[in-house]
Amino acid sequence: MTGDVEYKLTKKLYEEKKSFVTNLECSITGRDDYKAGEIHGLSEAGRPLLVRYDLEAIKNSVTRKEIEARPGGFWKYREFLPVNTADAMVSLGEVMTPIMPLKASVPDGCDVLVKDEGRLPTGSFKARGLALAVAMAKELGQNHLAMPTNGNAGAALAAYATYAGLKTTILCPDDTPIVNIREIELQGGDTYTVNGLINDCGKIVLEGKEEMGWADISTLKEPYRIEGKKTMGLELAEQLGWEMPDVIFYPTGGGTGLIGMWKAFDELEKIGWIGSKRPKMIAVQAEGCAPIVKAYDEGEEHAPLWKEAYTHAWGIRVPIAIGDFLILRAVRESNGFAISVKEDHIFDCRNRVAKQDGILLCPEGAATFAAWEMALESGSISKNDKVILFNCATGLKYPMPETVQFLDKDQPINYTRFK
Repeated sequence: MTGDVEYKLTKKLYEEKKSFVTNLECSITGRDDYKAGEIHGLSEAGRPLLVRYDLEAIKNSVTRKEIEARPGGFWKYREFLPVNTADAMVSLGEVMTPIMPLKASVPDGCDVLVKDEGRLPTGSFKARGLALAVAMAKELGQNHLAMPTNGNAGAALAAYATYAGLKTTILCPDDTPIVNIREIELQGGDTYTVNGLINDCGKIVLEGKEEMGWADISTLKEPYRIEGKKTMGLELAEQLGWEMPDVIFYPTGGGTGLIGMWKAFDELEKIGWIGSKRPKMIAVQAEGCAPIVKAYDEGEEHAPLWKEAYTHAWGIRVPIAIGDFLILRAVRESNGFAISVKEDHIFDCRNRVAKQDGILLCPEGAATFAAWEMALESGSISKNDKVILFNCATGLKYPMPETVQFLDKDQPINYTRFK
């Protein structure tokens, strides 16, 4: 019953208060006359739109203590979200995801914390963005949603949209983990595999938009997924007593979460809830697909298509990101950096952290641990830094090594083997 009570209390927030959204703004030109309450995709410049709020009104409407006293997960940040009506809110029982210190797998004296997003509905941080995208689609009267996915985003879209009574069409690269494909289909998504990568799937979604009339929910091609991902930053600030960590390592594909957190920190500072200190934002990619790292190293603002992208950390296998310049701006403004890690290092870290600390990271989360090890060794960060690693999904969704040891019950047991 606790979940039902929390849902009713959170829904009450949406009955009592309207959205504080004022307008939407083009992320590259700054044009700010895109009206709230209307359906939007990309700006006229072909770039993501950012939702803007009356921050002074938010400041006068709610306090940090009031936020802290609210139950539930990310919907508790009602004032910072664009949903305008209680009926549009779609909840599957979200929780505030825990932050856990690593112990045996890090050297003594290191303050390394894992924020485990795998505790959210459908087992990944994609729940945040897709819950908001679905809620806004419902509010704006969009009934058929489509998207490309490497797995976890599609699962979140299918679950939330089905719960909201909306139709979904979801396209996956044909080497997407089978558990993800089956999960999407089982939760109501009309699911297809495509002989290509996520950008190839995205092209099909885009080309079908006019004929099918569906809403394109691809990363950053509608304005609201970023608002859901923004709640990672709001939640992190609350959990740390409204103090910022020194460094955040974030697994970066489309980069919505990194961009969203940077936006959240800006909004929190402007209303006086945090100071001017910001964490260094570290964009983590795999060596087999590292367009953001290449652009960062070369001093570029945009990252061209990465050819022949490869990694088994599927969530960061994104050859081209429409929000590339927003990722790179956040990294540079924070005095952070972009870093790529080797494939074998990712899975070595996944295995070590699991065996030594009992925390099963997903491959993308393990990539952040690998990047932290590299940065510590190179001196890019200090042993004394308070570090947050984002584990973006439960490790249970990914293939694991076979470790079964057999005992024959009909033969004498050699108990010395257990020493």
